[in-house]
Amino acid sequence: MEQRHVQENSIHVLLVSYPIQGHVAPFIKLAYLFAGRGIKVTLVITEFVHASLVAAHPELDGEQYDQVRLVAVPDGLPKEDVRNDECKMGESVFKVMPGHVENLLNKANLEGNQVTCVIADAVFGWALEIAEKMELKSALFWPSAPGVLALTLNIRRLIEAGVIDSNGTPTMKRNKVQLSSDLPPVTSADIVWSYPGNESTQKIMFQHFFAIHQNVKKSDWLLCNWFQELNPSVGDLVPNMFPLGPLLANGKPAGNFWPEDSTCLGWLNRQPVGSVVYVAFGSSSMFSQHQIDELALGLELLGRPFLWVNRSDLINGSSAKFPDGYEKRVANHGKMVHWAPQEKVLAHPAIACFLTHCGWNSTMDGISMGVPFLCWPYFADQFYNRSCICNGYKVGLCLNPDDYGIVTRHEIRRKLDGLLADEGIKANATKLKQMAEESISGGGSSANNLERFIEHMKQ
Repeated sequence: MEQRHVQENSIHVLLVSYPIQGHVAPFIKLAYLFAGRGIKVTLVITEFVHASLVAAHPELDGEQYDQVRLVAVPDGLPKEDVRNDECKMGESVFKVMPGHVENLLNKANLEGNQVTCVIADAVFGWALEIAEKMELKSALFWPSAPGVLALTLNIRRLIEAGVIDSNGTPTMKRNKVQLSSDLPPVTSADIVWSYPGNESTQKIMFQHFFAIHQNVKKSDWLLCNWFQELNPSVGDLVPNMFPLGPLLANGKPAGNFWPEDSTCLGWLNRQPVGSVVYVAFGSSSMFSQHQIDELALGLELLGRPFLWVNRSDLINGSSAKFPDGYEKRVANHGKMVHWAPQEKVLAHPAIACFLTHCGWNSTMDGISMGVPFLCWPYFADQFYNRSCICNGYKVGLCLNPDDYGIVTRHEIRRKLDGLLADEGIKANATKLKQMAEESISGGGSSANNLERFIEHMKQ
């Protein structure tokens, strides 16, 4: 055993994440996973991301945290930019980041701190080329769902089935295609690069996913944040796929860009078991004030305790305002915070269900803690994640907007009442939690995949 640990100490992994929270968070959890095995880990992030992480988690401001070293590189944008234009940021990152990463690798070699393996975000195909040039082992990391990966790798099949045209635009035909036996059918509404009414953004996103398709074909190892049992047949579509999840922070900084308000944990301690609706929409979702009013009033109509993460930019860059007298009326059973320690919240026995935007990190958090979902996707992969949660895994229900695009207070109350009364969904959620726990335990599928990848890095 000691000899194995020495060998693993000789491995130095360089992780390279795309600079948005939905990607940085699982990369940090992946870094913890490797570091826990005595592997040296360097995580490359942009200077803007590093500043956001340190502001939210001061303990990350140092040479390393929990055996993980953070290295910040420029993203090519002026400091004053707010970085909410993902197309602009992505274009800049692709121009400047490869040179900085190659310089880091050369510097590490000169200082006797040899990197042995590069693990890059699936969109960063250039990182594979750098690793090959420097004769390093390499792998890609896929931070999203198995169904989204299946979509990405079957673009031509979607075109042939008439679900999309050759430019990636969803057709008006409501054709369906079954990509895998344990995934729900794909319809035009599930296409992750679809941006109705924004043709230029859709074109960029389609190119983005097509590039991922090409990158995955070039990589011998594709590491993923889920467990094999979640969608067993997806592995038939991707022979080099190695799920390592669920990836969890387990009390360490989870890669959030906002400071966590831990007072909500004390508040949860005072609530009955299985009583609280947890409401959180990730780092990007935005709403109109009208929609926020309907959500607030729906939670009030429910008459149950709720914990609501109300980000400071939830309404077009500003905090949501509540209906007149609302905070006073719900003071005895409603708690609002700007950000929450989500893994700890979802693991708390007081939580009854999770009203979520269906981001994949949140989905894996909820599955890991055995919590039923009420789904309210915002954009991109979240719509297909909703299909998987509701129709594939059968651990949730979805909210439907009215003819004006608004999810009404009555729809929210009706679906929450239905979800909390559905014993079948609760049983499915408990079963998935058990499967997730087994996968990362000794001899589990994810634990075995981790061993295989570590052995690969040693060779």
